[in-house]
Amino acid sequence: MVEHMKWWGWGQEGVAFHHEDKPNLAPFAFKMAGIDFNAPPVRVPELSELTVPAARAPEQLRAALVEALGAEHVRDDDLDRVVHTYGKSMRDLVRIRRGDFGRLPDLVLYPGTEAEVEAALRIALEADAVLIPFGGGSNIVGSLEAPREETRPVLSLDVGRMRLLLELDETSQTARIQAGALGPDLEAQLNARGWTIGHFPDSFKHSTLGGWIATRSSGMQSDRFGDIADITRAVRVVTPKGLVATARVPVQSAGPSVREMVLGSEGRLGVITEATVQVHRLAEERTIQAYFFPDYASGLAAMHDIAASDASPSISRVSDAMETQFTLATSKKGSALSQLLNKGVQLYASRRKGIDLSKMCLSFIGFEGSALGVRRNKQLVGEIVKKHGGFGVGSGPGTLYDQKKFDTPYIRDFILDRGAYGDVSETSSSWAVLESLHDEVVAAAQKAFAEIGIKGFVFCHLSHSYHSGACQYFTFAFQPPTDRDGLEAYDLVKGAIQQAFIDNGGTLSHHHAVGREHKRWVSEDLSPAGAEIVGALFSGVDPGRNLNPGAIVD
Repeated sequence: MVEHMKWWGWGQEGVAFHHEDKPNLAPFAFKMAGIDFNAPPVRVPELSELTVPAARAPEQLRAALVEALGAEHVRDDDLDRVVHTYGKSMRDLVRIRRGDFGRLPDLVLYPGTEAEVEAALRIALEADAVLIPFGGGSNIVGSLEAPREETRPVLSLDVGRMRLLLELDETSQTARIQAGALGPDLEAQLNARGWTIGHFPDSFKHSTLGGWIATRSSGMQSDRFGDIADITRAVRVVTPKGLVATARVPVQSAGPSVREMVLGSEGRLGVITEATVQVHRLAEERTIQAYFFPDYASGLAAMHDIAASDASPSISRVSDAMETQFTLATSKKGSALSQLLNKGVQLYASRRKGIDLSKMCLSFIGFEGSALGVRRNKQLVGEIVKKHGGFGVGSGPGTLYDQKKFDTPYIRDFILDRGAYGDVSETSSSWAVLESLHDEVVAAAQKAFAEIGIKGFVFCHLSHSYHSGACQYFTFAFQPPTDRDGLEAYDLVKGAIQQAFIDNGGTLSHHHAVGREHKRWVSEDLSPAGAEIVGALFSGVDPGRNLNPGAIVD
């Protein structure tokens, strides 16, 4: 059967974040946001202690689905339904721990083939039921929940049984893969034959190919491999109009791109069952180097010049000063990362380079390919880093970053256990406004903290570079006040950050999608006419609003 994440938090049971081996982290969190890491954790209730509303699927609908999928693949137990109610946003985790389940799905479906998906959708439409596709459940913008006021039967369709590599075309360098393949399963099947998709989002261990496509995901190595829109060459989607199967070709000029319409559609057009993606041979050599820059502006300028150069790194990432301090604070005593705090590095940076240590910014830049290509790229990047006052500190910290890159979401659960809130927001903008946007977003968040009367921190890193601009990824955390609901305070802070994106030349999201969390900014981002066109597309394909109603636009 399909394995799921914890119903109340991120990741697998038994895996959690610990701070005892990171001596600088607790003091940092308390100083910056008043978050007490040593406070006893709030007890997460057992699901059996909460009142889970009963399923209300008509018996005729259940019987039809059982006949199509088999009784073992039509579930209505409490745990299955709760797991499929929300994604893993901060709002989702707070609500579910409170026992606020919103509109639970009445039935959870586990089709094993495309034909079974077609049958499930046909039955849902005939019964005027709501059907919401579900991949790994890692979404953090509210793309998986039914409207609270929904009175029709609600079905969650989990594609987790559909996870096979169906075909590898080594000549065309493409692979056909079922949409329910989780990142690790997908890579294991490709790696066994010497290939990789090269797509590694933060949610990699708990997200699926179909989910990546439905949300226009980006991975940590998208500088080299592109984001999922670049990687996806063709899709198969079960829709109310029938099966959509786009051509498995690199480029197509046949009117507006149906493939592009599916990308980012969040289940509003149908259920993605498989995709043809471009793949690459496993690299001969792979390394991640760490660098320091005098300040964030220098780091941004270096990333700009790297993007404009002949260098082709797989990762180009630079943290602002606050995130650099946080990253160093999370290092274990005696680790490669903690060595960056030693007196030798500090003396070199301050005395030899004249760097103000409070403004110093950490960067990770990745290289992969042939040994010759990696050596040449490292040389080009090294020259640019030096030009902007930076210096390298080797691959040790980069190796540690590579090992721990998927573990960050566990920190959010840890601070929530102690009553604090933390989340992320990301945007893309042109190089011309990158620095000013960063400063305005930080100022907007700090203003929101002040209005609420709390301490909080916000920090950022540039995570993906393009020819004309880049993505900046912001993290914020705070201890909510005692005189108002924590989610109310969260909304004020998150809303201030998102509005600052729109007001300062950014987009509402670079890779986390829209869902319900971000849709109030869609008209500002796409223009009112653009948002109307998107709505017309959804209405034309799904006039009964049976497919994930409420996501992206109303």
